[in-house]
Amino acid sequence: MPQPACPEHPYTSRRSMSSNVDRAVPLGSSSEADARPSDIIADLIAARLGCDVRALSDDAEPLKLGLDSLGMMSVINQARRLGVSATFEQLAERPTFGAWRQLLDAPRAEPEAVDPAPPVSPGEPFDLALMQHAYWAGRDADMEFGGVATHLYNEFDGPCIDTDRLDRAVRLLLERHGMLRVAIGDDGRQRILPQPAWPGLTIHDLRDLDDAEQAAALERVRHEASHRQLDIASGQVFDVAVSLVSESRTRLHVNLDMIAADAASFRVLMADLATYYHDPDSVLPSLTYSFPQYLADRRQAEQSETHTREYAEARDWWQARLPTLPGAPDLPRLRQTPGRTPTRVQRLHHWLNPVERERLEHIARKHGVTPAMALATAFVEAIGGWATDPQFLLNLPLFDRADLHAQVPQLVGDFSSSVLLAADVTDRMPFAERAVRLQQELRAAIDHRAYPGVEVLRDLSRLAGGERVLAPVVYTSALNLGELFAPNVREVFGDPVWLVSQGPQVWLDAQATELDGGYLVNWDVREGFFAPGVAESMFGAYRDVLSQLVADDAAWQRPIDDLRPPAQAARHSAVNETGAPQRANILHEPFFRVAAECPDATALAWETAEGPASLSYGGLCEQALRVAGALDASGISAGDLVAVSLPKGPAQVAAVLGVLAAGGAYVPIGVDEPPARQTAIYRATPMVAVITDANAHLPEDLPGSPAIVRIADALEATPLSAARRSDPDGPAYVLFTSGSTGTPKGVEITHRGASNTIEDLNDRYEVGPTDAVLAVSALKFDLSVVDIFGLLSVGGTVVLPDEARRADPDAWMQLMTDTLRVRLERDHGDRANQSDHVGREPGNQSICRISLWPK
Repeated sequence: MPQPACPEHPYTSRRSMSSNVDRAVPLGSSSEADARPSDIIADLIAARLGCDVRALSDDAEPLKLGLDSLGMMSVINQARRLGVSATFEQLAERPTFGAWRQLLDAPRAEPEAVDPAPPVSPGEPFDLALMQHAYWAGRDADMEFGGVATHLYNEFDGPCIDTDRLDRAVRLLLERHGMLRVAIGDDGRQRILPQPAWPGLTIHDLRDLDDAEQAAALERVRHEASHRQLDIASGQVFDVAVSLVSESRTRLHVNLDMIAADAASFRVLMADLATYYHDPDSVLPSLTYSFPQYLADRRQAEQSETHTREYAEARDWWQARLPTLPGAPDLPRLRQTPGRTPTRVQRLHHWLNPVERERLEHIARKHGVTPAMALATAFVEAIGGWATDPQFLLNLPLFDRADLHAQVPQLVGDFSSSVLLAADVTDRMPFAERAVRLQQELRAAIDHRAYPGVEVLRDLSRLAGGERVLAPVVYTSALNLGELFAPNVREVFGDPVWLVSQGPQVWLDAQATELDGGYLVNWDVREGFFAPGVAESMFGAYRDVLSQLVADDAAWQRPIDDLRPPAQAARHSAVNETGAPQRANILHEPFFRVAAECPDATALAWETAEGPASLSYGGLCEQALRVAGALDASGISAGDLVAVSLPKGPAQVAAVLGVLAAGGAYVPIGVDEPPARQTAIYRATPMVAVITDANAHLPEDLPGSPAIVRIADALEATPLSAARRSDPDGPAYVLFTSGSTGTPKGVEITHRGASNTIEDLNDRYEVGPTDAVLAVSALKFDLSVVDIFGLLSVGGTVVLPDEARRADPDAWMQLMTDTLRVRLERDHGDRANQSDHVGREPGNQSICRISLWPK
């Protein structure tokens, strides 16, 4: 479920499962005013560790004494309340308390005062929090991997429950926690209803059934309830039902839509429900603070100069990393039918007993990592064992309750946020080293959590040209938040026997939590998504890694072996054995060879106002050599960079080939690029020439004063006698990132690398002279290299859409049909009428046999 805490536990409320609250001293109190910040922090750490404050000598290292990441977050948050800026990185780099004391007691500005938000009136509509909005949008079945509620279902087996008493306890709970009465409308806003929409306790009486009938009935209830979508528009976000199994045994069924309450809130509400059931006359402390008020106060606090600065710094940090962030793990999965994406989940689980937990904690701390990070690293190793790309992105939800009021720990609501973690298992290294590196990466990400993961994903989507980017593999940790259920919950309702969660746009959600003195690890896996046996194999590998780490300290000192089953590893090796001698290592050489051998073959095809047009290999070769001649006259040297800023069309292809034939490397600059971005690219790249047309508006004062070569003039220039041979390891072209990070950054691709990719694709898909490609990719995108050189290197035809209609699918179909008609007329004469039905009538030849799209 994409909402609990991440392995570093930035959960600031400090509530234990006994419901005790470890509150910091209020700002402005006399005890705080008289104390140094380091003294206040020392008291906080001592309380966390359960030790005497005198144990925190200057040489003491709180992390080695057992201060976990949750405690670290409490230290950082308390320091900020005192006006001291501290980060994970700073505290980790200076691990002694003496160093912390120097940092904490350094001269500082007074804490910034923030006025509270105006009171929120009961029943007043209010906006969804950031993660709530993501969950709400994910319920839309038209969204990729959507149509799913963020949902938690739990079963408890225990002694006979008094149903009337339970019904009353639920009603008291709904009265206490307004977010259990929240209704979320189609407009994406929410309001708390004055009366609950809960219809009352559902009772399944199974007492007269035999064992087999009872088991079947309980399975039916589980099947229906475990993936239920509650009617949040009417205010149904929480439900309780009971199955009467015998006179002395019942099963409690609890449903929660987590758009209303996160996992920490689920603990709160279950503890409160147990209290109300155990003593119907008990009076819990009245809640004078509410979740709507919390959101209003938090948004008010986010207007402060401090938060504005932190947000800007975090945004800049993340946006600078966008071009290098990997994608979701590319795991073996089934082809999904649009509109029929599976929505149910399968649970896999494993329990580390208290002895194993204690040993894992001891060894982990010995190696300088938290137990939560040890479990997370084992998860990364397991995913990496099956991922095609060893670099991948994980989604780590985290609790993020701000200490805005003393009652915040007692509230129910969605306080969650998220952070993205870039994992990399490319290099083999000892497990402990991998865990330390991953811990450093995560701490840096958490230090910049003011810019949440949802925003980073939106930025990545913009970088991908609007294609939605997901982080569908989730790792959730609730270690050090205490037992999953408070003692009174289990005393009243019995043992938890089934727990499952699901969420929209999630393939796999792994969780780690405390249960029965040990660690419970779960994987909730979307059914019908992964290839058969893959999820089970990955989970088995995860479990095996954990067993090794617990059993043998030496396992931390060596790399994790290949986790795949031997037979599977052998099959993968055979499939991936694709090495072959490279036939060409200069990107443009195959084109000029084909042009010499087959000058009359059609190289380019496009539409004009008068109808279909084409250019032969011989004609394109002549145009390319004329462009090369024009560049040669401008003084181009081997390896020089030449900008190509032309609309899609035959002249653009001739220009690219001409640059390469002259010995240069081309730099695409889109004609639709904003002027500021064009200027930034020219400044970032030492161009010697720019090929453009008469309609171009080039930036003023181009750096280096490059030669301006108009394409019409170049096509009339004296041609070179032959294309020059380039250095295989020299640049063939330079592509720039989208620039949402600020200054565009160029990526240089060599002739050898580009040629190898072209050869591999052509061999893999058997591309030959009878093939044509619809070249829809803009020249500034890497797939354009495949569009142009993939076909021109084997004698095929490149079909060029008009720049103005390059993104129009109807124009694509018309262009493909017209082009195929011309080819059939040329090659098959009277069979040309076949093209009228190609790809449209069942049983006929299809226009398209290969589609390549960016990931």
